[in-house]
Amino acid sequence: MRKFLVFAAVMAGLVVTACNTVEGVGKDVKVAGAVVEDAAQDAK
Repeated sequence: MRKFLVFAAVMAGLVVTACNTVEGVGKDVKVAGAVVEDAAQDAK
């Protein structure tokens, strides 16, 4: 039972970390998209 609880705690930590990572990537992609959009507007 103890091994299962340790395993569950580790997995929960990994899930939380993965969510934060995906959120960060989403923000980076959003900023990159805004830069490309601004460059396209300037090129018109």
